[in-house]
Amino acid sequence: MYKFVKIFMKEKKIINHIVNWINNYLSSNKMDGLVIGISGGIDSALTSTLCALTNKPTLCIELPLHQNSKQINRGKKHIDWLKKRYKNVQSIELDLTSTFDEFNKIIEQKDNLALANTRSRLRMMSLYYFAQINNYLVVGTGNKVEDFGIGFFTKYGDGGVDLSPIADLMKSEVFILSKYLDIDKSILNADPTDGLWEDDRTDEEQIGASYDEIEWAMTFNDNEENLNLRQLQILKIYSNYNQKNKHKMNPVPICKIPSQFK
Repeated sequence: MYKFVKIFMKEKKIINHIVNWINNYLSSNKMDGLVIGISGGIDSALTSTLCALTNKPTLCIELPLHQNSKQINRGKKHIDWLKKRYKNVQSIELDLTSTFDEFNKIIEQKDNLALANTRSRLRMMSLYYFAQINNYLVVGTGNKVEDFGIGFFTKYGDGGVDLSPIADLMKSEVFILSKYLDIDKSILNADPTDGLWEDDRTDEEQIGASYDEIEWAMTFNDNEENLNLRQLQILKIYSNYNQKNKHKMNPVPICKIPSQFK
């Protein structure tokens, strides 16, 4: 697995660094705690555990929406595990299924991808509601592959956050830190998925490549002449996603008005 040996001896330092970074950001912005959506996946499991380690109030929110029961059960199990270990962790469940279904009823033009992204944006809106009434910050769960490699997230959905503690970690590093923190094996062994589709398609099925393959493409800087067909395909997949999703990964552009116009 990518950089396994390199990171293996450094888990504690990395974890402490992230936890201190979160605490410092909370303090400098005069905020009281953290809100995080729990999906049953490894990214939210690791991020919520790091939040719990801050000893600051941490609100874990389950947001089921036509979600696979296995994903829901993994999320519940993880929250129970957190609450037993950390007194600063609380949780609530907010089922958004009926809200989404009502929206789906009133729109005339149907588009499956747009509806999938709508699910993510409904969740984001809900997280911010509870963040605002508690003076908390919404914590992002995106890793480096998703946030800065291929832009595999919903703009103003799961990409709408206040801080991103694991956005400089490759997916493989997320797994390594999760193992170190003793996160449940059912989460570690589950196929990564965004949970936005009725057929429970995995991230790999959507992307066309595994996270390990994308990580390889992100760090590739050699001669393509020596690559096999699959490796060339992976580079093309990575390049296509990276270019297509630049608008997600780059800051929102601002139209600067020339001084002579003012």
